[in-house]
Amino acid sequence: MFCMKCFNHLSFLLLQPQGIGSPSVYHAVIVIFLEFFAWGLLTAPTLMVLHETFPKHTFLMNGLIQGVKGLLSFLSAPLIGALSDVWGRKSFLLLTVFFTCAPIPLMKISPWWYFAVISVSGVFAVTFSVVFAYVADITQEHERSMAYGLVSATFAASLVTSPAIGAYLGRAYGDSLVVVLATAIALLDICFILVAVPESLPEKMRPASWGAPISWEQADPFASLKKVGQDSIVLLICITVFLSYLPEAGQYSSFFLYLRQVMGFSSESVAAFIAVLGILSIIAQTIVLSLLMRSIGNKNTILLGLGFQILQLAWYGFGSEPWMMWAAGAVAAMSSITFPAVSALVSRSADADQQGVVQGMITGIRGLCNGLGPALYGFIFYIFHVELNELPMPESSAGGSVVNSIIPGPPFLFGACSVLLALLVALFIPEHTNLNVRSSNWKKHCGSHGHPHSPQAPGEAKEPLLQDTNV
Repeated sequence: MFCMKCFNHLSFLLLQPQGIGSPSVYHAVIVIFLEFFAWGLLTAPTLMVLHETFPKHTFLMNGLIQGVKGLLSFLSAPLIGALSDVWGRKSFLLLTVFFTCAPIPLMKISPWWYFAVISVSGVFAVTFSVVFAYVADITQEHERSMAYGLVSATFAASLVTSPAIGAYLGRAYGDSLVVVLATAIALLDICFILVAVPESLPEKMRPASWGAPISWEQADPFASLKKVGQDSIVLLICITVFLSYLPEAGQYSSFFLYLRQVMGFSSESVAAFIAVLGILSIIAQTIVLSLLMRSIGNKNTILLGLGFQILQLAWYGFGSEPWMMWAAGAVAAMSSITFPAVSALVSRSADADQQGVVQGMITGIRGLCNGLGPALYGFIFYIFHVELNELPMPESSAGGSVVNSIIPGPPFLFGACSVLLALLVALFIPEHTNLNVRSSNWKKHCGSHGHPHSPQAPGEAKEPLLQDTNV
């Protein structure tokens, strides 16, 4: 009886639109900040546990774990997006944050279960998707690119201090305290969603009951990909996104491990690197992005971002000294302007009734990359015999491994070639165009649940451009 009362009370909280104030971008920003701050604390402990659990083929196993998580996110994102269109954003914010953070306490309980749950948690690890849906509900079209940039910058801000704090606390008091602190912050995030986050989806856009039908096309992760060839401009954009995000997804999954192995960075150095990169990314995605969009235009901003990404990946691939990694990190921060610019281009080019279809295609491409990228990087590290011998490597050992290798980071060089192809494809994308991709079933859904006064279609909220990235 007591459990039933608790369940009813929790259901009441989830279904209530009330929160603190009216829905705003700042609610979404706090949710993202707390979630990734918790994971940022675990940066150094995760590297240690990963090496201790998989002493052989560490890069390969890391790639497979993150690859499975990414593929599961790709498969589940459309269904979760469609359900959030029907049941509201608040309940799915709670669901995604809870399952994304569920592996945290398992790190010290059972490392094998920790990595297993990380892989399976990919089914619900789509917090960014729901957060961008939340933002799309409450912003006008001309405000959306800046709002997306603010949320992306918040992700970077959450990693400015948390890895350094986690490394310091782990060295001073042990990793157990870090895990407890990360778990507490994750619980704080869940409580914030329950108590403070108001529902962003207007009542008239949601059915009265939880039994509204969901069509298979809405839940089919490959449905949006099937429409890619219907418009040549959409095809060019999707190819550009695939070729540029595939190496980025792989880089996110393995780069901190790479800094420890090849460059001999300490935990404190990795934390400092993340902090500097985060600060520069915040500046790039807010001030620099706004200036570039006004001065050189949308398409040229994308090309500039891709150019920075090529330079960054090539520097990572050939770099043989720690200072080269720091310099390449500064370039990497500038390359973070690419995807907010792509999002803005798609939003401006597509008609209001086509936003969801076009954004869904790009979301599908990026979700696929989140699965393929980490696995590909892990496999390339494996075939080039880049393995961990001892995690806290002395500088002399690290330097020797670099000298004996012509290409210290083979996957990054592969990534640079991939982004170069993306840049060549992006040259053919026109600055201003109308994207003509239709979806009759999607329109039916829009007609049944649409808001006549909302500038964005519900489909855009269902399938925003940006996806979760791996910490």
